[in-house]
This record gives sequence, C-alpha cells and structure tokens, in this order.
Amino acid sequence: MKILFWGTPGFALPPLRALIGEAFDVVGVVTQPDKAVGRSRSTLEPPLVKRMALEEGIPVFQPDRPKGDEFVAQISALAPDLSVVVAYGHILSQQIIDLPRLGTVNIHASLLPKLRGAGPIQASILHGDAETGVTIMRMVKALDAGPSILQVRTPIPDDETFGELQMRLAEMGALALIEALALLSIGKAVETPQTDADATYAPKIDRTMTRVNWASDARAVARIIRAFDPRPGAFTQAKQTDVKLFGARVTSRTGAPGEILAIDDGGMTVACADGAVQIANVQPAGKKRIAPIEWLRGRGIAVGERLS
Repeated sequence: MKILFWGTPGFALPPLRALIGEAFDVVGVVTQPDKAVGRSRSTLEPPLVKRMALEEGIPVFQPDRPKGDEFVAQISALAPDLSVVVAYGHILSQQIIDLPRLGTVNIHASLLPKLRGAGPIQASILHGDAETGVTIMRMVKALDAGPSILQVRTPIPDDETFGELQMRLAEMGALALIEALALLSIGKAVETPQTDADATYAPKIDRTMTRVNWASDARAVARIIRAFDPRPGAFTQAKQTDVKLFGARVTSRTGAPGEILAIDDGGMTVACADGAVQIANVQPAGKKRIAPIEWLRGRGIAVGERLS
C-alpha cells in the first residue's frame, strides 16, 4: 500500500518507514513551510517530519495551502492508495480527501466523539478525565466527525502533564495506525459512525485559558498547570509581572488565595480557595525556567507575598 503522509508532529517519532510499518510504502510527505527563527528571522527551520522524510529519501511537499492545480497534480502523480494525516494544521478539501484510492485517515488524540478540535490532550487534563486515548478515523470535511476505525484507551494519572501524556499518546497512535492500516489493506476495517449528539469540543489554546485563578480549588489549579506544561505554560502574576508555572501537586495547606505559604527544596506552595498546590518550577518573564528556591534567593519573590 502506498501512503501519502501529512503532518507537522512536534514530538519525537521513529523514522517514517518504521512508523508506518515495513509493509507500507511512504511515497511522499506534505508538511508546513520551513519556519523563520532567530532574532532576525533570517534562519529557516524545517519541520521535524521534513527532516525525517529527507533522511529516508522520501519526497517532501510544502505548499502554503494544500490546494491549486499544480499541487494536486504533484500528489496525484504519486498515485497514493491512502493519505494519513497527523496534526497537519490545514483543512483539506474534499478533492484532496478523496484523491487516494482508499481515501484519507486521521489520528486524533481523544476518544471521539469526545473532545473534537485542536486541543484534546490539554482539555482531557483540564476536565479531570480519568482516561483518554487515540482514535484512528476516516477523514471527512466536518471537524473530526468521520467514522472511527480503531480506538485505544489509556488512564490519565493524577500527576501527568500535557507533555508526558502527549508523548504517550504519540507512541500509542503510531502502533494503532499500523494496526488500522493493516486492517484497511486487507479490507477488514470496521468503520463505526460517530454519534454527533455525544460530541464535545476542545478549542484551540489561547492565552486566557492559561491564566491561573487562585480563587479556584487546588485540584482545578493543579490541572491548569499540568495541562499547559511544558508549553505554553500556565501563568500568574507576581508584582505585576508574568510568571509561568510548571509541575503541580495538591497539598492540604490553607491560606488566602494566591498567598505563597512556603518555598523550599520541594518547590513553592501557594494557597488556593480550597487547599494549596506545590509548584516545582517557575519561569519569570524574560528569564529561564528555575526552581522556586532560586527565585527566592534572587529576591524575585518571598513567602507571604501574593500571586494574582
């Protein structure tokens, strides 16, 4: 089976041929244009998936938008049997979705129809869900609404961060994808339509979602910090300056919401409306990520001060 791979995965993956499986032939990769980086924005950094593809000798396509006669002709010439989409970042037209002989499948990091949308991993932590998973689904024009081909479930530990869960789901998704491709290749895939009435949504992350509200209970605050660790980072303000927070554990200490109750080798304990959280690391604006005790020693903060 010839596979056309679409994506810009921001996490480490094995080489593409190993990801897809030795029985399948990756004939091309479509990804985002190289990103300008550095102060002068003069250096172009290729997406990880592009570097992986070039190492494997796989052709790479980087259109600004996945449309136009020239682009369609280029990927049509590859004669793919199936397209596989992983976090590509653009909506595909029906023409593109239907181009391969077997259509297009997508890997989504939730148990669809729950948490359709751009931020399912963060949302699962924010909501305090006991479990999440990966869905391999057939892509349709509507957002994450295609029939499910395969689902894999996993529990969410109370202390797991977004970064840790994302990595686990990436590994699970790679294995689930290989299984789904095998089923599709032999005509044994069972496609189960989603029930739209059961659908929930996970919106794209914006800055307002990442601000900590100390008037919430400690479990809710801990979930906010975990959901945006390591990026973009939940934040609060100390002396009217933004500070990002990483690593959170609920404790039974009490105090006025936002009050710093302790800073020691274990972290920084901050009171919430009910209970408190112990924070492992902080990142004041314009500075590197450090332990709270280093922040204390640098006189950036002190016990008894209030975060807002």
